[in-house]
Amino acid sequence: MSDYQTSDPFRVRQAPKRASYDRETVHAILDAGYVAHVAFTTEAGPVALPMFYVRDGESVLVHGSRKSRFMRHLSGGKPVCLTVTHVDGLVLARSAFHHSMNYRSVMAHGVPEVVAEEGEKTRVLDLFTRKVREGRPYDIRPTNAQEAKATTVLRLPLLEVAAKIRTGGPIDDAEDMDLPVWAGVIPMQVTFGEPVRDIAPVAAE
Repeated sequence: MSDYQTSDPFRVRQAPKRASYDRETVHAILDAGYVAHVAFTTEAGPVALPMFYVRDGESVLVHGSRKSRFMRHLSGGKPVCLTVTHVDGLVLARSAFHHSMNYRSVMAHGVPEVVAEEGEKTRVLDLFTRKVREGRPYDIRPTNAQEAKATTVLRLPLLEVAAKIRTGGPIDDAEDMDLPVWAGVIPMQVTFGEPVRDIAPVAAE
């Protein structure tokens, strides 16, 4: 895959050797996550919303209530910054200054578009269900017209995109190498537990 042609204002400046603009790398980081933080500015000040998302080719989709003031704001052609981060390890160094984390992250800038066409909206809403569990749409009642109408779906094209990744152990100062302290990496990962059946269903209000 080719690299994203990210323009200069949106390229990584701090520790640029950790940056990647490779499409396959960006896609893998996005596909591994569930929550993106979508940041934007309003008349009241800056806002950053944690939102469930799914990648659809060269775009990222988010959705929310049509009545939400934030979804109405985002539907108005306003620029946003969307970020996704995975923490892969805690990096314990020999000094406080060099403690760090291993991570994979993606940052995307752009203007989201409303998915309005009925057939396309149905298709992408199905992607959210598949993100929760592949094959799930075949087992459940599909989204009805009223539910679809109550939902706003936004598509952010992946144009101004950068990934940033840190791997490996601590990077210490030479004079600290002989300090009698443990140094290394404590790995972290997301794991799924044993499913818990819903034995006391609660009806939606």
